[in-house]
Amino acid sequence: MESGSEDLAVQKDLTGLVKSSWSNMLGAGRFHITAIAAVGNLTFGWLFTGQYQWFLMAVCALDWFIVNLTNRVVDYEEDQINRITAAEFVHQKRLLFLGLGYGTLLASLVLLHFVNPAVTLFRIAFHGLGLVYNWPLLPGRRRLKQAYFFKNTASAAGFLITLFCYPLATLYWNRGAFIFPAGIQAATVALTAVFFFLFELSYEVIYDLRDVAGDRQAGVRTYPVVHGERITGRIIDGLLLISVMILMGGYLVRIIPWRILIMIFAPGIQYFLYKRFMRRGITSRDCIRLTWLGTAMLTIYNLWAAAGLPGAEL
Repeated sequence: MESGSEDLAVQKDLTGLVKSSWSNMLGAGRFHITAIAAVGNLTFGWLFTGQYQWFLMAVCALDWFIVNLTNRVVDYEEDQINRITAAEFVHQKRLLFLGLGYGTLLASLVLLHFVNPAVTLFRIAFHGLGLVYNWPLLPGRRRLKQAYFFKNTASAAGFLITLFCYPLATLYWNRGAFIFPAGIQAATVALTAVFFFLFELSYEVIYDLRDVAGDRQAGVRTYPVVHGERITGRIIDGLLLISVMILMGGYLVRIIPWRILIMIFAPGIQYFLYKRFMRRGITSRDCIRLTWLGTAMLTIYNLWAAAGLPGAEL
């Protein structure tokens, strides 16, 4: 009996260790952000080129993993205050993660340039933005993350680079011109980019509501730190509303096709959920759930398109 109890206890300890290690690795790389960026790249790549760019999806995932990993190393102080998953784990292994991240970046810049040189400059721009965002390279040894307004816009710009510029640059490189699928024109790309930029900004500000305690102590001047929760909620509402209006307006003037217009459901769902979260206080788990939900919606969108269901035709 005692032997059986001991075996059961050992099994439970091993199971707990595996779960803890898995949770730490997911938290260290912010896989929820990496996942939504990768699936977003695949989605907009299909919309604007007519093809699924699996290679670009992998490059996008790699780039976001590297930026998120190094960001976690730098953000230890505020992450610890905000009780972010794996903060202590990352801090203990910070030298390993920095070496892994930047070593992989340098190697991939060289190797992947021979596979797809079209995205090399945009990859450099993305990681250059990440360096200034994460590390104190600005005058006064400040990070871009600490700059009011520019913190959020820099993050949204990073998504535009990886989700829009990667497939568009590849399209131009392969065909020598921007030859879009039926129903897509330059104005379609531009309006979709504005929609996505504003919608993604709303994500960033919601995350700031979660991080307000740590950001205040670290001197990061986010909207919640500067303006408080009430005004921040209005900013989020405005971003979501304007993003929806842009797609609706584009559809009415026949610039936005139906297969892009249906993305307006995402801001609506996000509005309902974040309001519900705010009533009891937004947590780290809420933000992760919102991000995985966005990933799931994009995945369903692509499965719908791949199945050739109504409204998804190119």
